[in-house]
Amino acid sequence: MSLNKIRAKIKTKDPYEIASALTLPPLNNESKGNSSHNPRFNERLTVDGVDWSSTLNAFLEAQAYAFAGDPMKCFAAQSTYHSSLNHLLGSSPGNILIPALTKACRATHELAIIADKHHTLTTHRNDHACLQSAANLLRESFSKTLNDRKEMIPGAPLSEEGSKKVGVLFIVNQLCAMYFRLNTLRLCKNILRPAESRKLHLSGNKGDIVTYRYFAGRLNMFEDMYDQAEQNLDYAFQHCHKDAVVNKKKVLKYLIPIKLLRGRLPTIKLLEKYELVEFIPFVKSLRQGDLRTFSETLLANQDKFIRNGTYLLLEKCKTVCHRNLFKRIFMIQQKYQISLDDMVGAMKWLGMDMDLDEVECILANLIFRGYVKGYLSHSKRILVLSKKDPFPKTSVIKR
Repeated sequence: MSLNKIRAKIKTKDPYEIASALTLPPLNNESKGNSSHNPRFNERLTVDGVDWSSTLNAFLEAQAYAFAGDPMKCFAAQSTYHSSLNHLLGSSPGNILIPALTKACRATHELAIIADKHHTLTTHRNDHACLQSAANLLRESFSKTLNDRKEMIPGAPLSEEGSKKVGVLFIVNQLCAMYFRLNTLRLCKNILRPAESRKLHLSGNKGDIVTYRYFAGRLNMFEDMYDQAEQNLDYAFQHCHKDAVVNKKKVLKYLIPIKLLRGRLPTIKLLEKYELVEFIPFVKSLRQGDLRTFSETLLANQDKFIRNGTYLLLEKCKTVCHRNLFKRIFMIQQKYQISLDDMVGAMKWLGMDMDLDEVECILANLIFRGYVKGYLSHSKRILVLSKKDPFPKTSVIKR
């Protein structure tokens, strides 16, 4: 876009015209990625007494480096532009700069990832320096929008009287994505709590709310808060756009392990639809109490589950598998007193080398957690089951 068009759009004071004028073009991938040209701009622009010069010049510089295909210099210029825009936001009327700010936040985030990859290729160090710097800029944007004194009116059009809080949820989502990539999950709570205390997570466009619930659910999962995690991820999956198959698959990667732990098994059709076939053996083994298939599947997909952060959660599902195995033994024998030797035999048949003490320990844990109703006779080495609902479903679902 030409300089005159950028100037003209900024002067309109239309939120979306300003945002379109200050949209950074994608990096030129055909370039070698290292520009020796150092463009400098000294344009002057004042709108209603507000000096836009430094913001405009930083943006033009970032735009020039984007055309040149230099990720490191483009990110540096984009950082200067973003910082200047943060400063300008405080003196701008209402929330007319929010669309431009959200575009700047997205561009800073994406450029930081590209710049870090370029830095890793050239220096063989992966310290995420650019992404950490970008997170600081977005944190400043978060503070500027959150601390606006004007109350937000959900659904109100952007105007010179509107609240800057309308940009909070989008920035929170971008920061959460950064913190998950940086593996600094503790910092997510610092931005989620203020947004929730002001009820800002309940208003906004559906896309931002769905994304927020996705990250909140993932954070709940890592904190072992499975009730909240299931609620948030369920909401994200149900309200995600029907054509956003990739996003629905991302949600299911975390929702399915939680469902498995709670004894709620997804259909094979669902797993095939979203190409999550690695979970199919889990579903079949949990339903049948097949410990051997369960353990083999967990080991075969270990690297993938560790990368997703769901390995330990899936390992906990072994408790459900134990419960279903013992239930099958009970259904075959149709007795309320089952010898532990029979259970050891079933374990060995499945390739699980366990002795009586190990099986007794597993059963004691299942009884304590409510998966099995009954008691153990250590002296006689038998499991005595309750005659009323010895394997209650509700206990599996609640936990």
